[in-house]
Amino acid sequence: MARPESARRLIVNADDYGRSASINQAVIQAHRDGILTTASLMVNEPGLTEAVALARAHPRLGVGLHLSLLCGRSALPPAKIPDLVNAAGEFSNNPAATGFRYFSQPALRAQLRAEIQAQFARFRATGLPLDHVNGHLHMHLHPTVFRLLMAEVRELGIRHFRLTRDPFWFNTRLARGQWLYRMSHAFIYTILSRRARPHLRRHAIRHTEHVFGLLQNARVDEAYTIRLLQALPPGDSELYSHPSLDEFKPEYEALISPRVVALVREQRIALIRYQDL
Repeated sequence: MARPESARRLIVNADDYGRSASINQAVIQAHRDGILTTASLMVNEPGLTEAVALARAHPRLGVGLHLSLLCGRSALPPAKIPDLVNAAGEFSNNPAATGFRYFSQPALRAQLRAEIQAQFARFRATGLPLDHVNGHLHMHLHPTVFRLLMAEVRELGIRHFRLTRDPFWFNTRLARGQWLYRMSHAFIYTILSRRARPHLRRHAIRHTEHVFGLLQNARVDEAYTIRLLQALPPGDSELYSHPSLDEFKPEYEALISPRVVALVREQRIALIRYQDL
């Protein structure tokens, strides 16, 4: 039976799962006691083993791959990707410079391809079903990285993908401040998502129509979440945040807020995972 056109379905995702115990515990508590439905796993970080164990104990949590190609650790040893990481196996913490290098230096593509394949292999080794794919700081939509992913869609098992596009004018109804950040990110990701959309369609890769949270820059708090739920457009959307018990506690508290949980029911919003698209 077809869904009514007015139906509203929402994926509520946590990025950076596996990065720390604080994040892992926040994710599981927000899934168990709040509205969180999915989490994006960083397979190269210290909390990986705990994150996988927790996910196995909570099989309704959809877990995807949070592909990490900057601001983190690599899956491969430095000797195999010497132009991507330092001697400690760490990517650069400069997103702009890193993105420019990946785009302007074709010689890096073989190393990027090898690292991408290694991270997908690490995810497969967890035994968890792959709910979705996205990237740390949205590097999955970087033109070079996106091209490498689309070249091996079948081999990598990509069936669901975050098409990052947080509509600016809609966001102005929900939040204030940080206008330069919000305008620039809305512009950049509108272009990248438009470029990516036909490729996802050709490969029958499913995605939501909207992705909320991009323009909040770690400010997905209770007030924003309530305003979003009240104004959520029809169709399939994603709200992502970075819940933790320390650094981003307000984002965790928003996901377990009794007011937020009650509002989801009142608004008749269906909470789903990417695999439910």
